[in-house]
Amino acid sequence: MKTQYIVILLAIVPLKGFAQEVNYEESLVSDYVLPDVLKAKDGRVIATKKDWESSRRLEILDMFAKEMYGVTPRDSIAVKYELLKENKQALEGLATSRQVKFIFSNGQREHEALLLLHIPNRKSGKVPVFVGYNFRGNHSTTLDTAILYSSGFSLMRSPDHPDWTRGSQMERWPYETIIERGYAVATMCYHDIYPDNHDMRKQSVASLFSSYKPNLVDSSEWGAIGVWAWGLSRILDYLLEETWVDTERVAVMGHSRQGKATLWAGAQDTRFKVVISNNSGCGGAALSRRNYGETIAKITTSFPHWFCLNFEKYANQESSLPFDQHFLTALIAPRALYVASAEEDRWADPKGEYLGAYYARKVYELYGLRGLPTETMPEINRPVMHNVGYHIRTGKHAVTNYDWQRFLDFTDLHFDL
Repeated sequence: MKTQYIVILLAIVPLKGFAQEVNYEESLVSDYVLPDVLKAKDGRVIATKKDWESSRRLEILDMFAKEMYGVTPRDSIAVKYELLKENKQALEGLATSRQVKFIFSNGQREHEALLLLHIPNRKSGKVPVFVGYNFRGNHSTTLDTAILYSSGFSLMRSPDHPDWTRGSQMERWPYETIIERGYAVATMCYHDIYPDNHDMRKQSVASLFSSYKPNLVDSSEWGAIGVWAWGLSRILDYLLEETWVDTERVAVMGHSRQGKATLWAGAQDTRFKVVISNNSGCGGAALSRRNYGETIAKITTSFPHWFCLNFEKYANQESSLPFDQHFLTALIAPRALYVASAEEDRWADPKGEYLGAYYARKVYELYGLRGLPTETMPEINRPVMHNVGYHIRTGKHAVTNYDWQRFLDFTDLHFDL
């Protein structure tokens, strides 16, 4: 009986952190001390941008790779592009739409993904571009019946998702608004890169890499967020080969779990000149040490495939993290960073998102740039736009027209448009 009793205890203890009630009370946020983004592992205080770039920045990238998102493999995965369809009179003549198949290959196996482009017809010269994943398939972003269903969408579609229909997420992708402001849009269903299910690692592009073992996951092997971030950079590879693209004016935008991937992509790939995180919450812009809304214990229990296995050890142990999310936002410097929150999205911890952006200021200051001006959040619907920008709007967890108008204002500012 004694052995049986011990086994039962071991079975219930791991669930204890997840079963705890969600904290939505600011008064219940425990005191915490944030690690210094400019204090190197050897104790040196980084005082110049040269030292930041040559040492401390590399240290922080390594920490996030090994302890949170997983290490991005260095394998060279070949990719071919196939133009499937083009419509020069899309959006009632406002844009040219193109559908481009990406075929990734390791020489033995292939993996396909489908990119949807909308390029403004009325803009001469090079065109700035927004890059971002959609959630329910390219067809969900428009009523255009010529837009194809993607392989990732087909894998994930089930009776549990009856609303994954054509045009079901048009409000998240106001193509006409973006096109009329002079930007192109490049979007792909994130399931095409890694279907968002813990059982679908084999169906993801990660299975092409030499580090992939079907029944073995290394403690620092990349999770889905890392794979999605890699995929964003592959979209950028394609765009930078296109003669119509303004290669110095490419912005990457991600919402929710893709806000997390967008920040990690922007941290690793400095070719993205503006990085925009919308409602990214825990594992994104929000500070982990606040223990408000979603926590490490909750996110690693609900979505263990998003992170590397090492991240799980920080569940209910946030104070032992060697970093916090302001380290991630600081990695975007000196490029432009924008973080957006929603008033009713308490699960994502709007204040934590704001502070995650605010505490990146010390690194921006190394470059003589302006971060967020004060520790106090701005009023609702009153955006702040410096080299780091932020807004909190009315409403829920979503991407709205208000969000896009502010994203466009911010990119206009930093692209001198």
